[in-house]
Amino acid sequence: MIELRTFHDCLHGYLEKFDSLITRYEHTTNTCREFESVIDDYSIFITSESNRETWEQIAQQETSDFDQLLSNLRKKSAQCVAIMEKDRALKLLNGNDGMSDYFKNIESCIEKEFGGFQINSESKVLLIGSGSFPMTPLLIAKQTGAEVVGIDIDNEAIKLGLNVVKRLGSELNIRLENKLIEDLNFSHEATHIIFSSTVERKYEILDQLHSITNQNIVVAMRYGNGLKSLFNYPMKKVNEQKWKMVDNLLRPDHVFDIALYKKA
Repeated sequence: MIELRTFHDCLHGYLEKFDSLITRYEHTTNTCREFESVIDDYSIFITSESNRETWEQIAQQETSDFDQLLSNLRKKSAQCVAIMEKDRALKLLNGNDGMSDYFKNIESCIEKEFGGFQINSESKVLLIGSGSFPMTPLLIAKQTGAEVVGIDIDNEAIKLGLNVVKRLGSELNIRLENKLIEDLNFSHEATHIIFSSTVERKYEILDQLHSITNQNIVVAMRYGNGLKSLFNYPMKKVNEQKWKMVDNLLRPDHVFDIALYKKA
């Protein structure tokens, strides 16, 4: 277990690295390796057992300054991941794809995303926060034959994501759209919904989804509590008259955990 002062220094160090990378980003792949190196290191940091022990000590003496640091780290790391996905998409489209440890960690989470509520060829899956390199839609559609729709508020991410799908899975039933949930007809048809862990308003959107989805919908909410909240938006309470949590898939070695919800 590292000392509290060292832990704080590490967090401030990561924030400085994130700020520097974001400031220097020029919409090219020139800084791609730097992004990958920092995010891979950060992923190891938030899944470290010894760091979890230190976090538990810090959580007992939280301050407003620490809360602000936590919020900044979460937002900046999410920005860096979004940029890293764009870099990976550009590298693939230029014929030079590589796989960082972060992407390997994410992809290993996807296979059993829904626990006992498995996806099949008849399923209709909606991903909220699909990003520039839509790994989840590609893997789900390829492994199950399901219809998958991804949405993202970043139009550049949608354009890159469409080109990635065209390159890696043109035969798959995948659509990516730059739409809000209320403007998407597919919301009414979906059998499964996945929230990216870096979607800040995910619990607000979940509340909104109750009235526009079918009664048997299954929602996989990627989240991170405790130490993992440095990288992911954490779990929140839900309106128990609308939603109930039916499973909580805790994965110590992965960068996020998954809460499964069904309608109450």
